[in-house]
Amino acid sequence: MPLLAADQIRQTAERALVRAGVPAPSAVVQVDLWLDAELRGVPSHGLLRLERIVQRIEAGLADPHVTGIHTWQGSSYLAVDGRQGLGPIVANAALARIQERARHSGIAIAAVANAQHIGMLAWYAERVAREGQAAIVLSTSEALVHPWGGRKALVGTNPIAIGIPTGETDPFVMDTATSVVSMGEIHDRANRGQAIPEGWALDADGNPTTDAEAAKRGAIAPFGEAKGYALGLAFELLVASLSGAALGTDVHGTLDTTRLCNKGDVFIVIDGPRVAGLSAYLDIIRSAEPAAGFDAVLVPGERGRANRAARLTDGVVIADPVWARLQQLADGPIQQQQHVLS
Repeated sequence: MPLLAADQIRQTAERALVRAGVPAPSAVVQVDLWLDAELRGVPSHGLLRLERIVQRIEAGLADPHVTGIHTWQGSSYLAVDGRQGLGPIVANAALARIQERARHSGIAIAAVANAQHIGMLAWYAERVAREGQAAIVLSTSEALVHPWGGRKALVGTNPIAIGIPTGETDPFVMDTATSVVSMGEIHDRANRGQAIPEGWALDADGNPTTDAEAAKRGAIAPFGEAKGYALGLAFELLVASLSGAALGTDVHGTLDTTRLCNKGDVFIVIDGPRVAGLSAYLDIIRSAEPAAGFDAVLVPGERGRANRAARLTDGVVIADPVWARLQQLADGPIQQQQHVLS
């Protein structure tokens, strides 16, 4: 697995997207999202997703030129039809609208349907929080998680991210799926030829497995057993009810290259959060005595930021098949789109 400079990765990935028909400014944004995931140690939401987006564009299932259609349903509730646009492009356009609205109304929400995968939610939550507003971001996925007590995937991984200004240089940012792990992490393990830990997933027959390839065809476990299952189901119902997205096994489009994307995303922005006392409280958390086996008590988001700083200096390890395919896409011919968007 090659160790590569961030700038080399960025330039190659941007070139691959531009050759696939993505406007250069949009390619910069999309690659920034993926590269940030790689830098923070979340390759499941990184460059392994580039080939799928290119294939979806070539198949006419993704439109790299749109930002979505915006309809205000009320003074602070924005409904967005993503029109199969790139996830971060549609999301950023919606966020810009509700951030401005929240400055006047105190809070605003955008519910997005029909956009491509929006990637690592922390990327959005941190950006909003750095601008002095609090953010809650929710998203749904294909049915990848088995209900607690079940054996078949019926619920999405359905992550949540929260960003809060704290008065410190870096805001508080947490980002977690409601599954033990994302399906992207399982795909990354498969690309690297690595086994997965026991308890992560079931195979297609509903039996426990440590084989990443078998897990890709099976079901992921909910985190925290019944509690994670309950949260994941609640988020799925909430996002679908607000955005009009599909539910459960009817959700498609973030892991395949054959169907339109119909999952949902919800962004909530809250203006004027009070930061007094937050930094001091976080320092109390950090100064807590660590348990056996831990070097320190960390605040969510700190490990990712440390990873990012180190990898910007030392380089990023990319799985061999991912890097090989990325280079091929950057240098190979562009296929014609089939224009099946509807």
